[in-house]
Order: sequence, then C-alpha cells, then structure tokens
Amino acid sequence: MSSDIVPPEPSGHIYETDEPILYAAKDGIAWITLNRPQFHNVQNSQMTYALDDAFVRAVDDDAVKVIVLKSDAKHFSAGHDIGSPGRDFHASVERRLGWYDHANKAGAEKAYIREQEQYLGMCKRWRDLPKPTIAQVHGGCIAGGLMLAWVCDLIVASDDAFFQDPVLQMGFPGLEYFAHCHELNVRIAKEFLFLGERMPAARAYEMGMVNRVVPRDDLAGEVQKIASRIAEQPRLALQLAKQACNHMETLAGKNAGIDAAFGYHHFAHANNTLVKGDYIAGFDGKKMAAANKKQSGES
Repeated sequence: MSSDIVPPEPSGHIYETDEPILYAAKDGIAWITLNRPQFHNVQNSQMTYALDDAFVRAVDDDAVKVIVLKSDAKHFSAGHDIGSPGRDFHASVERRLGWYDHANKAGAEKAYIREQEQYLGMCKRWRDLPKPTIAQVHGGCIAGGLMLAWVCDLIVASDDAFFQDPVLQMGFPGLEYFAHCHELNVRIAKEFLFLGERMPAARAYEMGMVNRVVPRDDLAGEVQKIASRIAEQPRLALQLAKQACNHMETLAGKNAGIDAAFGYHHFAHANNTLVKGDYIAGFDGKKMAAANKKQSGES
C-alpha cells in the first residue's frame, strides 16, 4: 500500500470558528464574507451550510437587491477542505436538497451522495438565486473556489487574483461543478485543465470569465460601485433578466454537461479508491499546496 495514502479521518473534528461565514446588509446590498482565513477559506460542510444560510437570508430580505460574496483572507478560496482539523467529510449534516445521509454509507456511495448535496446541488441552487450575485475575488480562486465564483452572476477581480483547477493530478477530470466549457472557450478550458496552471486575472478577463479587473486597493470600491448601481434597479426586472440569461445557458446544455461530468468525477473517485486505496488519491491539503507551488514554479 502506498505511503502517500491519507489515513482514515478521525471520528471527531475541531472547528476553528463558529462563524465560517460573516453576514452584513446595508443600502440594498448583502455582503457575505468567507471566514476561514487561517485555512485560506477551504470549504468544509460547516462553511457550505453557513453559506447557504447567508444566501437564503439575503434572498428573504426584501431590502436586499444584490448579494456580494467576498473574502477578507489572503485568498478568495483555496478549494475544498481536504486537510484542516475542521474537515468534516464523515459528519452527518442537516440536508436540504432531498438526498439521504452520506455519513453511514460505504464505498463510492459515500462521496457521491455527499457531493450531490453539498457541491453540485448547492452550486445549482446558488446559481439560480433570484437576486444578482457578485463574486469579489482576490488572491487564489482554486478548484472548489472556482465553483463559488462561477455560480455568481458577475466576477470582479483584483489584478493579483488567479484562477486554477489543478485536480487532474488527483485523477479527476475537473471540479464537481464542471462549468469550465461555459466559462471559457473549449480549447482554453482544455489548456486550463490539462496544464493545471494559474490563470492570471488579466487573462481570465480576456477569456470572458471575469467582468472587470482592478488594482487590489480599488477592488472593494469597484464592487461597491457596481452593487450600488444594481441596487437601484427594480427587483423583479433584475430577477427576470437573470432568469432569462440562465435559461439561455440551460438551453445550451450547461446543466446536462455538468451532470455528465459529475458522473466522470465520481468514476475517478472510485478508481482512486481501488488503485490508490483512498478516494482523493493520497493527497491532503499540504501535499496539494506543495504540488501546486511546484507546478507554478514557486519556491
């Protein structure tokens, strides 16, 4: 058995915070802040459900016209939690999308059911929120972090931001919410995946994945300006415009493609378990970070 295999997760986990998401609302804008800074905002179940709570809170508040998703940490998000003390893969959670409990399941079923609910299902749910959403991105937006940005209607990035999906080295075709070929030209999407390199914000803007790129010091002000302008628009008109645009993507096959790719993703999970003895191919957070630094030429 490979020495790289991640040992079984302990039955208990330690959350470093009771507030993995912060929420504030003012002047028609809800500000949702990812709040696991010491772990670069990697997403565990605790954060995912707190984020869902925050989105629902913003939708239910008639004074809120637009929702901003941001981070005050070093990075926007370094992806899914595959190594922090708060990793809670084995924990039962309060499910919201009709899937049954994954925690007491064995084999490939465990990850498949969990990710149907917490990754694919939540992303589809957030993409279809009836209010406009803006991702305010700085630093790294990596793997699972892409999902959080891609479900938003607009992405505004700082000039130091970068985007990356390096999970092919783990044996996966890409992250679970496989929107790559809708966010990017197909040939560029293949490059993005095959090489796993960081895409600077400037190139992401050229590819149409990002709406605006501004200096880091101007990022918050630019998002405030855009959100304030949106907040002046009629609520129903905003909802209908968003629904129409999303429907065009659906007609173009976005959801069907994502669903198919999700199946490929879980075939890779199962293959990893058979070949490597572990569903994420022996990687943990530190090993993945080291591999990314080596791949990007960092010391």
